[in-house]
Amino acid sequence: QVQLVESGGGLVQAGDSLRLSCTASGRTFNSYAMGWFRQAPGKERELVSTIAWNGDSTYYADSVKGRFTISRDNAMNTLYLQMISLKPEDTAVYYCAAATLMLVVTTEYQYDYWGQGTQVTVSS
Repeated sequence: QVQLVESGGGLVQAGDSLRLSCTASGRTFNSYAMGWFRQAPGKERELVSTIAWNGDSTYYADSVKGRFTISRDNAMNTLYLQMISLKPEDTAVYYCAAATLMLVVTTEYQYDYWGQGTQVTVSS
């Protein structure tokens, strides 16, 4: 069992930066691939980025490539999402998730544990 808690969301202006964090409970954080998803009002949840258990492999949705960076600190049981050049269309609730598969996981149904989400609002 893994419990995930996101933090770092907020209200920013277009062009600003934010760093989201996701802290995991338990001692097996480095056994999980991790991902960030987001859900905007009226839209389905979508994959933003994923990272393998050791941080060596990552994946980004086209909409965030070059602007978002995913990373993890296994010693601190923490996942990060650095977001720069934010746009109003990045406004959403951001969720972190853990998959018992260890490599990069891009399908939502393969994620076993989810956080409660953190709101990111980007004003124009």
